[in-house]
Amino acid sequence: MSNKPLPPRPAPRLYLATPVVDDPATLVAQLPELIASADVAAVLLRLKETDQRSMTSRVKALAPPVQKAGAALLVDGHPDIVARGGADGAHLPGIAALKEALPSLKPDRIAGVGGLTTRHHSMDAGEMGADYLLFGEPDAKGQRPSAQAIAERLDWWAELFEPPCVGFAISLDEAHDFALSGADFVLVGDFIWADPRGPKAALIEVDAAIKKAHATALAGQDPASQDPARQEHG
Repeated sequence: MSNKPLPPRPAPRLYLATPVVDDPATLVAQLPELIASADVAAVLLRLKETDQRSMTSRVKALAPPVQKAGAALLVDGHPDIVARGGADGAHLPGIAALKEALPSLKPDRIAGVGGLTTRHHSMDAGEMGADYLLFGEPDAKGQRPSAQAIAERLDWWAELFEPPCVGFAISLDEAHDFALSGADFVLVGDFIWADPRGPKAALIEVDAAIKKAHATALAGQDPASQDPARQEHG
């Protein structure tokens, strides 16, 4: 195996998950400023389950302001309404959903995938053509791997495979650690919206944290010495 060093990865970018959306009016007004305040690559739209026409109309309301602000809009599930709503793609909950949705999304739209519980599933998703893989999101019961396990999975994927990997962070510390582990994107959601200072302040802070982590990694410092959660890995 060649020891030639790979070119450094670009700094991780943010992937902002919305609250569950019923009435999109507040977000239509809020999202452009949030996207402009930090390096937000994409917005994950979580829709309240209702009839398809209503969900499609919510996508149609949110896609233009998000896209005009320079980010992509992805729908959480519901690949069947992506094109009609003018979204850029869908996030799919596992291998079966990815396989089913790929023909309708590709090649024009983004197909991201999560719910990957094993390394084997992750490799299968990459081979199928997923545009990114998300690690660390809660399952149907709200359970998720430890932060250390998520960081290790990101580190493994980033080192060996080409498709981008996304770390699902539930805190500022996790966002920093996942960026340090090689995540191309860091998905943030609930803790941003719940911040008492408001989502803009929280987003700016987490953006700075992942840039700092990336700079640390580029400087050649051993991540294990910086991050106690990963000392056993190194």
